[in-house]
Amino acid sequence: MIDRLVNEIIEKQRALAEELSDPSIYEDQPRYAEVSKAHSDLTEAHALALEYLTARQAEEDTRAMLDEGGIDPEMKDFLNEERIKAREQIERLEDEIRAAMIEKDPRDEKNALVEIRAAAGGDEASLFAAELLRMITRYAERHRLKWEVLSTNESPVGGIKEIVFAVKGKNAYGTLKYESGVHRVQRVPQTESTGRIHTSTATVAVLPEADEVEVNIDANDLRIDVYRSSGPGGQSVNTTDSAVRITHVPTGLVVSCQDEKSQLQNKERALRILRARLQAVAEAEQNAELSADRRTQLGSGERSEKIRTYNFPQGRVTDHRVGLTSHRLEAILEGELDEFTEALNAQERAEQLATAEI
Repeated sequence: MIDRLVNEIIEKQRALAEELSDPSIYEDQPRYAEVSKAHSDLTEAHALALEYLTARQAEEDTRAMLDEGGIDPEMKDFLNEERIKAREQIERLEDEIRAAMIEKDPRDEKNALVEIRAAAGGDEASLFAAELLRMITRYAERHRLKWEVLSTNESPVGGIKEIVFAVKGKNAYGTLKYESGVHRVQRVPQTESTGRIHTSTATVAVLPEADEVEVNIDANDLRIDVYRSSGPGGQSVNTTDSAVRITHVPTGLVVSCQDEKSQLQNKERALRILRARLQAVAEAEQNAELSADRRTQLGSGERSEKIRTYNFPQGRVTDHRVGLTSHRLEAILEGELDEFTEALNAQERAEQLATAEI
């Protein structure tokens, strides 16, 4: 089975390389882009396949030398060790090749829309939501991703009631998607005079940004209301009807934007958010998997629901999906999330591999 897969990988990469070497392909840019991407996506598997063939040959060579006989004991021991090493390498490469051939989620390469909302816990939840914003945006910056705020609603204590921001760059959605869910914090709030530990939550939804081609919104399905902004925004606040609220009548989804002074800019931002939410709903319905739905990502925000817990008194962070605990609380809040992302990605790949027919 694995030998057939290895041969298929090598043959496919050879055919793609041959097609790319044909000058006529540049006359068909869509085809060139398709072949280039396929060739690039297969690079890792192709390198592993070649390494596998080398290991297989090494194992066969050592076995042949052992079968010949007439070898002194020291050389025999050496060859046996080499054969064992080759066998271990082959077994490792078999798993890596299968994993490399698992079809990647095409949405991973898309830009992302991230929504953070304070949930249970009042003012403390809003302060925690602001810390999650800092953590996620710092993590995005570490991966050379750019972000921009689309809509925000601050709390009176300096926290965030809700915020929506776009993240752009290579593999933006794939980098941030594991942050979706309910985040729980356990600590003593600054306003707590008795020193009692409180538990609060904030919800995060990460959606792949949809373009107009993917999600066509019928203008007749929209109810658009304009009103005066109520938050920061300069001289135009409370003087012009620049804020926009868009209701998608068939689904009841509502999006509001008021951060920009221009009504047109607020409308464009609201449509970007609405488009991503509609795509998430459509995918959930199509796949019959509620986990893809934005509402399932968010949950109800209750304290008992969580994907990750940030325990300040003990200085630890636990991701409940993979059972991983880190005692680097401060570093994690500064955006050092790779240990969680890598563990979650490995778990996802293992689950895919267990069900894949390769």
